[in-house]
Amino acid sequence: MSRASGLNGMNGTMGMKLDHIGVAVGDLKTAGAAWSKVTRAAGPPEDVGGQGVRVQFCDFEGGAIELLAAAGDDTPVGRFLARRGEGLHHIAFRVPDIRAALGDLEAQGARLIDREPRPGAHGTEVAFVHPSAFAGVLVELVQHPEGA
Repeated sequence: MSRASGLNGMNGTMGMKLDHIGVAVGDLKTAGAAWSKVTRAAGPPEDVGGQGVRVQFCDFEGGAIELLAAAGDDTPVGRFLARRGEGLHHIAFRVPDIRAALGDLEAQGARLIDREPRPGAHGTEVAFVHPSAFAGVLVELVQHPEGA
């Protein structure tokens, strides 16, 4: 999907906002200390069950940096770190209806990694869109619990 075609405002992608930027790190404590100097707010680490990752959010006005540390070498983030080292892992967008957003993206020809949402940090539902849909950048869709 090019910038020109982009997300054309179909129902599921309307109201989409930046949620966070995911950064793969080797050591969560060291990275959390560094990022908290910039963002001034680092939350507690959280294990995201089933995804083999421990995360920590460093909030800033309008979004957050999500630090991702692999729980093991044979996990998606563990493999990412082995291949590419530390750095940008994904960009996440908050959507009001994750299932509708997935349907919209698929209808526009985007290759989905997840056709159904899975549990994410802080009680969210998340789904990933293949980097081939967005110029090599992994995109995560995030739906927060009602009222959050």
